[in-house]
Amino acid sequence: MVLSRRLLFRSGIWEIARPRHPLTTGHVLIRLSDPSTEFTETSAADWLFCHNLLRAALDEVLGAKRFTVMFAHRWHPLGAAVGEPVAESSTPTFHLFARWGSESTTPGLQLALPAHHRIPVPEDILDIVDARLRESLQLSAANVAKAPTGQVGSAPSATSGVVPVQVPLPPVAFPPAPFPPAPFPRVATVDAARHHSVIEPASGAAAISAVLPGELVALGRALGALPLTSGLTGFSCVAIEGGDPGEGGNPGEGGNPGSTLRIHAVGRSAAEEANPMVDLFNLPEVSFALL
Repeated sequence: MVLSRRLLFRSGIWEIARPRHPLTTGHVLIRLSDPSTEFTETSAADWLFCHNLLRAALDEVLGAKRFTVMFAHRWHPLGAAVGEPVAESSTPTFHLFARWGSESTTPGLQLALPAHHRIPVPEDILDIVDARLRESLQLSAANVAKAPTGQVGSAPSATSGVVPVQVPLPPVAFPPAPFPPAPFPRVATVDAARHHSVIEPASGAAAISAVLPGELVALGRALGALPLTSGLTGFSCVAIEGGDPGEGGNPGEGGNPGSTLRIHAVGRSAAEEANPMVDLFNLPEVSFALL
């Protein structure tokens, strides 16, 4: 079964939609409405606004407390696409996977299969869940519109006065180009293995909901600055949240307890001899987040 993309919510720049190949009930997209949109702090704030709205809705409807984001950078999953969602389009797209206690399958179990062997969520189940998600998103967005303005889209709750902000910075295109250290918020990039880098916000933010728009731009620029060597053409990326064990979801039920948000960027090439996502899934924090 291949579904047409289901629009759940549209903000000023980004939109929330169900993918054509939903792997779990908690598998939802955040994608650009207009592919030509440049990545500025304004669009970053709107992305965070949509992200926080979506997390609040998935918590309300499914009871989801853990979330993982996957996306491709200058890379389109090919063939079996083991370890990553299939490409929806060339438009910048982020796959958010919600996790909760009573889920019938997990993102990791589905992604471990070749794309043509994955079993999508039945349409009748999605009809019910999507109707509730759409209602929750619209209600939360309406509440935000009535709240005091001036706060950026990075608060943990989608209904705490979060609104996208207008920031007068020079626009940058997707993907963002490399940048000098100042005046952008600093990020840390470390080499975890061959063709595998980890990018972290220097602020120590443990969850995406705690990241500021300027930090999000800096993270994107750091990703754009990673070298394409040895025939690499792009990266498969997984954002793993940290947190404090026992602090149910504040942020803290991610795959990297007690640590900061970590974006794993794995170099990809159409000529690669082995799929590096298999090794990535063997890392404890990635396995916990997705399996």
